[in-house]
Amino acid sequence: MTVYSEILQDFAEEKRLRRLPEELAPGLIDLSSNDYMSLGEHCKELIPEFMERFPDACFSSSASRLLSSKQKYHKKLESLLESLYGKPALLFNSGYHANVGCISALTLPSTLFICDRLIHASIIDGLRMADSKFTRFPHNDINRLEAILKKEYDNFNRIIIVAEAIYSMDGDEAPLRDLVELKRRYPGIMLYLDEAHAFGVRGDKGLGLAEEKSLIEEIDIIVGTLGKAAASAGAFIISSEELKLFFINTARPFIFSTALPPVNAAWSIMMIERLNSMKHERKHLSAISSYFAKHIEEISGRNTGSTSQIIPFLTGDSARSLDIAAKLKEAGFIALPIRRPTVPPGGERIRFSLCSDMKPEDFDDLFQILSAL
Repeated sequence: MTVYSEILQDFAEEKRLRRLPEELAPGLIDLSSNDYMSLGEHCKELIPEFMERFPDACFSSSASRLLSSKQKYHKKLESLLESLYGKPALLFNSGYHANVGCISALTLPSTLFICDRLIHASIIDGLRMADSKFTRFPHNDINRLEAILKKEYDNFNRIIIVAEAIYSMDGDEAPLRDLVELKRRYPGIMLYLDEAHAFGVRGDKGLGLAEEKSLIEEIDIIVGTLGKAAASAGAFIISSEELKLFFINTARPFIFSTALPPVNAAWSIMMIERLNSMKHERKHLSAISSYFAKHIEEISGRNTGSTSQIIPFLTGDSARSLDIAAKLKEAGFIALPIRRPTVPPGGERIRFSLCSDMKPEDFDDLFQILSAL
């Protein structure tokens, strides 16, 4: 037995060996998708319109952004985002690329990152790859964050606070106004906000939590992804013109990756235009998410903490998570177990992700199964 087999065997014994999921069977309700605004469900219907509007969108950029001549739609997409946010935008290949690239590029001498303990793995990887100086504060604990600021403020030339708008495992949101208030009290502080699970879902135009709180101007770097609510591929950052040019010249995933296919950039333009007008769908998603969370709290006897379309059902045990997921699948629901290392030991759960085309009655059988269990 090789060392790789031994590691895999350990994973299996701990009930956390993972495999790629199968194609969704007809008739199942998918509660694991990040297609929050249900645009992905209707892609085929939009293809004729897309082909009419973007007939010359090809399937390969054939080079990186710094070399490719096939960037018409990349630039149009960036221009669209800039018109919506009122600040410069830069397209990346994925949220992972954006976070790793920007965090690494921002790692200059005398820079300290202060990060919420539940930030995404892509941010942590960026910090580790660049050997950044960073510390973490307990999740959403503004008092502990300020205590760190008071201690370190005079020791570094730059301090960057890193948070997510909506946290992917708990479904709760960052105390954004409190973070901005800290920035005002400590001049020179930068705010880095990952809006991956809020873009398309929150705000009047679907631009995220920063738009909803009218704080876009106060956030130095906003990261948004196009592979979730926007039903496309890629990611973007919103920043200053200075930082945009800085990342073009220093973010290695941007410099050395073949650019997204122009067809993806063109598709994202159409998806974002649709997202901007989906106020009714966002309101409906918020309502059914509150309805779902309330029932989960009644069943589990604990507060989910969620304020979004992501609702956790804690099990505290990998085997129990697998068992519940299997029973739900038998009843027609896809809800995948979340286990280590995605969550810490004891944090195992079923994570429910709701989409805007779902209805309250879709969940009746699910609630009965969980109650019985």
